[in-house]
Amino acid sequence: MSSYIARLPKAELHVHHVGSASARIVGELAERHPGVVPSDPDELKAFFAFRDFAHFIDVYLAVVDLVRTPEDVRLLTYEVAREMAGTQRIRYAELTCTPYTSVLPHDPDKGMAIEEYTEAIEDARVAAERDFGLVLRWIYDIPGESGLPAADATLDYALNHRVDALVGFGLGGPEIGVDRAQFRPHFDAARTAGLRSVPHAGETTGPETVWDSLRHLGAERIGHGTSSSEDPELLTYLAEHGIALEVCPSSNVATRAVASLEQHPLGAFVDAGVTVTINSDDPPMFGTTLNQEYAVAADLLGLDEAGLAHLARAAVRASFAPDDVKERLLGEIDEVDPEG
Repeated sequence: MSSYIARLPKAELHVHHVGSASARIVGELAERHPGVVPSDPDELKAFFAFRDFAHFIDVYLAVVDLVRTPEDVRLLTYEVAREMAGTQRIRYAELTCTPYTSVLPHDPDKGMAIEEYTEAIEDARVAAERDFGLVLRWIYDIPGESGLPAADATLDYALNHRVDALVGFGLGGPEIGVDRAQFRPHFDAARTAGLRSVPHAGETTGPETVWDSLRHLGAERIGHGTSSSEDPELLTYLAEHGIALEVCPSSNVATRAVASLEQHPLGAFVDAGVTVTINSDDPPMFGTTLNQEYAVAADLLGLDEAGLAHLARAAVRASFAPDDVKERLLGEIDEVDPEG
């Protein structure tokens, strides 16, 4: 099974730009910008041992603080793509980027201009597709804890400094105390401009946050949606409207959103007919890979190779990839021989 997973072409829809930085990449950035984040691999492993979701956010933001220059952005993006395309066999990925945390004037001492940021991610994207055959697309997300100023800035980046590879508009960060409805005008404007709505919801709060994302933000996919299992009416709605959940099992356990893998609601989603995609979220921080998440899903759902291929196809179909890319990836999935 592990051999089949390693050979299976995949699309990943819920993976964070900075959160994808491996210990190797974080170590190099930490050497450039000495401070809170250690550069030693063993010390980094201890640094990434999360107590709870709040502690995860603190650690995550410390790593974000290492991305200060266009050269840092290029390094991060290109090297993340190298690792995705290697043993993970990821062929298409929608990386969630949070430019607000790296762009002036949010941090005058460390930030860069939005033009420098977009040039850096685009340079790395084009090089990654050329060198690794990996198609990258961007989702810009609002860091919810930073409120309306961050939303205003992120919308400006998305609309007035838009790049062709930008496909989605999201909302991340802590959910508790962050009202989804306040961001409705921003999501309305982004959707009018053709961007797709993909907020996080129901990760550390109840199903009402998912409902709010559907009602106020026009969500077309839901990041995590873990607590949706608590509301049968919501599960029915998601299933009937084809709204996929971006499920990240190991992440949910690491941040204490779910007590254990055995208690993860992935099976309940599938039983209710909800479309699920399997994702890694912030893989090095959670000690996982997309291959490993597929293995977890196979164990939780009792899947064989055909079931795993079905999951891989679901991610491609739920993606915002161009039709020709979808068709190519679906064909590549069909060509994988279960017998190796």
